[in-house]
Amino acid sequence: METRPYVPWELMNDFLIEAFKGYGVPEEDAAICADVLLESDRRGIESHGCNRFKPIYINRIINGTLLPKTEIEIVKETPTTVVADAHDGMGMVASHKVMEMLIDKAKKYGMAGGAIKNSTHYGIAGYWTSMASREGLVGITGTNARPSIAPTFGVENMMGTNPLTFSLPTDEEFPFCLDCATSIVQRGKIEYYARNGKETPAGQVVAHDGSAMTDSEEILKALVDGTAALSPLGGIGEEMGGYKGYGYAAVVEILSAALTGSQFMKALTGTDENGRPQMYHLGHFFFVIDPDAFMGREIFKKTAGDICRALRASKKAPGNERIFTAGEKEYLVWLERKEKGVPVGEAVQKEMTAVRDELKLPFAFPWE
Repeated sequence: METRPYVPWELMNDFLIEAFKGYGVPEEDAAICADVLLESDRRGIESHGCNRFKPIYINRIINGTLLPKTEIEIVKETPTTVVADAHDGMGMVASHKVMEMLIDKAKKYGMAGGAIKNSTHYGIAGYWTSMASREGLVGITGTNARPSIAPTFGVENMMGTNPLTFSLPTDEEFPFCLDCATSIVQRGKIEYYARNGKETPAGQVVAHDGSAMTDSEEILKALVDGTAALSPLGGIGEEMGGYKGYGYAAVVEILSAALTGSQFMKALTGTDENGRPQMYHLGHFFFVIDPDAFMGREIFKKTAGDICRALRASKKAPGNERIFTAGEKEYLVWLERKEKGVPVGEAVQKEMTAVRDELKLPFAFPWE
């Protein structure tokens, strides 16, 4: 049973916008950033929602590794493609611009692809693919990140958690949306564990000596100093298919860097050779497909829905009440939280109160 206080959606949205503005983010951009964070909480993906508001975005603006004003430069464009430079501004703002362009291009030409260089954390990848699925289009995206994943048979953190994400429109109330990292666990989830005093399950993180790490605080430190790494999907070695997660992570790393002609792997740590903060220079890629260029949107949506329904109706393992398809659990969380708001834990409460007080914003929170 949920014991954390709920903050009404409108109140949280208004607070996030004013807080971002207080640190120099223009109002229109602040509204985009707030919506991306809240979409994570609407879906129950708390590792990327309000939990990350201060430690990832505000703290990086303060330490100079994220610029609050996003100067988006279109460096190359064709009728079906676009490459943008975010110039170290808000990755969420640059991604919103590029996805709007790609959706328009895909509706005209059937398919479109884009990439962004010199960017920063762009929130949950599923936000961008869902922009496409809401229009009846297929959305695909991926991004590289700070080195975290070790390659199969290795223990050194070489690649980011590198999500490869798809949103497919269906004839149901929610799309098929597969939004997950190519590691067993992502850094944001470990941050969530640490902030709530929980251990990371054994087998998800490997130390340099090959042993499993479970202390979430120690893991976060070790990931930064390079003495631990996340296991790829499938786990350590080849027996359970870890090479598959490793391979997909490498695909995302290559596309994120090669389509933009930008940096990759160890160059994305956010620190220089002396350990001082520096810009991240991340790369993102996006593809949008219009089913009307194939057999039609309605046929696509019905077929996708039929497949999802057949999967959920298939025989269940003993002791299990139901089978889910990707995006269904997130939709159910939204239905449950729609009228209640955002549940906020004690650690995040303290951060939000501190930001409010520092900026002298006129907000009162439920925990006060």
